[in-house]
Amino acid sequence: MATQLQTISMNLPVGSLDAYIMRANQIPMLSAEEEHDLGQLLYKNQDVEAARKLVMAHLRFVVKIAKGYLGYGLSLADLIQEGNVGLMKAVKKFDPNFGVRLVSFAVHWIKAEIHEFVLRNWRIVKVATTKAQRKLFFNLRSSKKRLGWFKQKEIEEVAQTLNVKPQTILEMESRLNAHDAAFDGGTDEISQAFSPANTIADYSTDPARTLEADDWQTDNKTKLLEAFKKLDVRSQTILQKRWLNEKKAPLRELAAEFNISAERIRQLEQQAMEKIKTILD
Repeated sequence: MATQLQTISMNLPVGSLDAYIMRANQIPMLSAEEEHDLGQLLYKNQDVEAARKLVMAHLRFVVKIAKGYLGYGLSLADLIQEGNVGLMKAVKKFDPNFGVRLVSFAVHWIKAEIHEFVLRNWRIVKVATTKAQRKLFFNLRSSKKRLGWFKQKEIEEVAQTLNVKPQTILEMESRLNAHDAAFDGGTDEISQAFSPANTIADYSTDPARTLEADDWQTDNKTKLLEAFKKLDVRSQTILQKRWLNEKKAPLRELAAEFNISAERIRQLEQQAMEKIKTILD
């Protein structure tokens, strides 16, 4: 291994993002041979020092990738931190025998972690939940040519480029242009008057709904009790002591009581629950 790798300082400055970035850029890059040797040490021997050197030598790439996500209103320090998590995951799964440089392999892991962080923190309400929506979220923002809403021609062009329906583009653009609103409004009277807390109906004191809820709960209890009575005595005792008593009885205690194995008690409990479910259905 080259001498320069052995003399790399692993102590990065804390408290200053600029100092961190400067120090990350000063760490020497690895040659293909050095990277392969370190990768072999990690892959075959789980060498922690080799893993650390691989991570340190690629911190500059995380910084570069993280800067591409500054348009989401999140701090660069947080983006770099999430990207570093992705880098460490990539290093852990890196196999030097495939003949691929680590940076090419790690870029997908780095972006994946940053994507998850952006989607979790960009808004209080999630704008993308499915895999397709997440992909569209980032592609749509990068495809926008101007601020504001798309024109119809732009919608059709982007939909064709991203291979999705125009309606999907409109739906995601609506989510991107929406803003979080406080449930109880702000401090002034106007914002409070139009807040969701003052516009959503409160049915908690509606006598009709209260009576309906009570009847529904009573009916459910009655049906559950009737289904419970249809079980054999042993099954009733097991469910009673396992679920209905204030203190839940352990399987071993019931096994000793009925002189059977704890696994058999678990099976009888499951069978009783399934039978009740069938009766209620």
